[in-house]
Amino acid sequence: MKYDIERDIHYLRLLSKSFPNVPAASTEIINLSAILNLPKGTEHFLADIHGEHEAFIHVLKNASGRISNKVNEIFGEYLPASAKKELCTLIYYPEQKLELVKNQMDNIDEWYRMTLHQLVKVFRVTCSKYTRSKVRKHLPEEFSYILEELLHERSEEANKVAYVNVIIDTIISTNSADDFITALANVIQRLSIDQLHILGDVYDRGPGAHIIMDKLGQYHSWDIQWGNHDVLWMGACAGNDACICNVIRLSLRYANLLTLEDGYGINLMPLATYAMETYGNDPCTAFQPILNPENKDRFDQKTLRLMAMMHKAISVLQFKAEAQTFRRNPQWQMTDRCMFSRVDFEKGTCYIDGNEYNMLDMNFPTVNPDDPEAFTEEEELLMQKLHHSFRVSEKLQRHIRTMLSHGCMYAIYNNNLLFHASVPLNDDGTLKQVEIMPGVICSGQLMMHRIGMIIRSAFQNDTPAEEKRYARDYFLYLWCGKDSCLFDKSKMATFERYFIAEKETHVEKKGVFFRMRDDDSLAEKMADTILDAFGVIGPNRHIINGHVPVHVKKGESPIKANGKLMVIDGGFAEPYHKETGIAGYTLVYHSREFELVQHEPFTNVEDAVREGRDIKSTANIVATAGKRLLVADTDLGKELSKQVEDLRELLYAYRHGFIKEQK
Repeated sequence: MKYDIERDIHYLRLLSKSFPNVPAASTEIINLSAILNLPKGTEHFLADIHGEHEAFIHVLKNASGRISNKVNEIFGEYLPASAKKELCTLIYYPEQKLELVKNQMDNIDEWYRMTLHQLVKVFRVTCSKYTRSKVRKHLPEEFSYILEELLHERSEEANKVAYVNVIIDTIISTNSADDFITALANVIQRLSIDQLHILGDVYDRGPGAHIIMDKLGQYHSWDIQWGNHDVLWMGACAGNDACICNVIRLSLRYANLLTLEDGYGINLMPLATYAMETYGNDPCTAFQPILNPENKDRFDQKTLRLMAMMHKAISVLQFKAEAQTFRRNPQWQMTDRCMFSRVDFEKGTCYIDGNEYNMLDMNFPTVNPDDPEAFTEEEELLMQKLHHSFRVSEKLQRHIRTMLSHGCMYAIYNNNLLFHASVPLNDDGTLKQVEIMPGVICSGQLMMHRIGMIIRSAFQNDTPAEEKRYARDYFLYLWCGKDSCLFDKSKMATFERYFIAEKETHVEKKGVFFRMRDDDSLAEKMADTILDAFGVIGPNRHIINGHVPVHVKKGESPIKANGKLMVIDGGFAEPYHKETGIAGYTLVYHSREFELVQHEPFTNVEDAVREGRDIKSTANIVATAGKRLLVADTDLGKELSKQVEDLRELLYAYRHGFIKEQK
């Protein structure tokens, strides 16, 4: 092959600093070529976790059931089902399980010896698709040498039996077994998932979004496509008052204050004091918290009553803050959602879509009929305190920075287009042009890219003041705007659901994307249009998203558009379990096929440790690659192949004297 060395000489000189001579460049070519022929790493896709931290963390620990599958494959009939279950539990929760075992076992050394041999077998199988260097990066420093020895020395070979046994016996005799087992279990967990994709909505509903973000902050390889609930919390973190009110309202609606108060230290005392003073004589009937079966007994009536008053107080602030934002941005065409301006306070009615409806509640002591969208002095002061609390929460700011550094509005991995909710479309299925900033109109991939830039600009110190003000406001549009790719409905009928009895006012008409995806005659063409627009090519390409729960118990399939669209919101959050009939999905993409893993509800960690309870998961093959995929078939493989070609050009430059070798 001929090379244009003169054209590439500057780049090749830079490359030569990393590979200064022929042996160094040749070694790297050999290494990369070998990697290209390894099996593709396993990707896991999850969506709409909604604060269910225990279920989420368990799914990571059991690799969506794949660790259990590996244990069954390795030990087959050699171990009884109970022993395999115990081994899996040890891998998932090593510290807790070890404490339990030590309290029950008489001969703990013999148990250590047997268990270590079993764990080493699982470790070897888990590592088999990775290079030594990649495995080495995941090994804990204190045990890396021993683990490498056990990985590559086979105890089945007669001359190695004593060697391996001595290693294991020494681990036990030096009282290192607990630490070693824990390290080994954690490595098995990490290597069972090569790349984790979160398709949005870490936040709201469940109690542990902050715990999930802590876990992700330490996770080895992950990305996120932001969801509407994530963007709402981003907006609150950036100082959008309407987003702050929405975040607090949703937390009160689901009786979930753990993330706000315990997780992020948000001070809700000013809101509680204000609510008791303002709505102390109000029954707040429409604002009673929605309780899950698991937390019904956590709250006494006095606490629930306080939550209802706080819920109403923050809702009134929200409707005012939203109206002020809509007025500042008339190009959004959302001033029809300035709801207090549509209320006739004398008649007790509200005008919606040209019709007049009776209000269920007219107790609004802080709403001035002559200026219904203005804050009172007390509300202004309360809003300032809440705003300050969100802005100074170090942990919230850190978690949102983590989400920014690992996320975007969309991503393309290995011919899969990932986004949370939708792509705005015209009625004929073509991409819809959306005005995302005054005078900036775009669609599809460019639209999502620029929205991501707007979001980031809200957190950058060098953003001009007016641009930052708009970026901060825009979080609200992303949350509830008609043409938002994170909402894509005719309206968000929060006000109507609280105050209007007639159900027709509660309807949120879905956008074209959602209507077409559920129409078998239109879905595949729509999917192809979107995939083409985002530059996703090839016969085996897919859209993967979430956002709208799949109603499995009603017969709805998560696989749409003749297999080109996979909707993986299976309802992790407990409030959705009755609606969906399951408790979440994981889409697993390994070297041979796609599997959609359907999860049943998770009980708790204590049951998992004591009784060996796992999440019962059912895997269904949804797409096959036709052949086993190698690293060479992936996006990473394309990058590595280009690196190999560049290194070959560097070799040519060395051998023909264009660049001198260094020692």
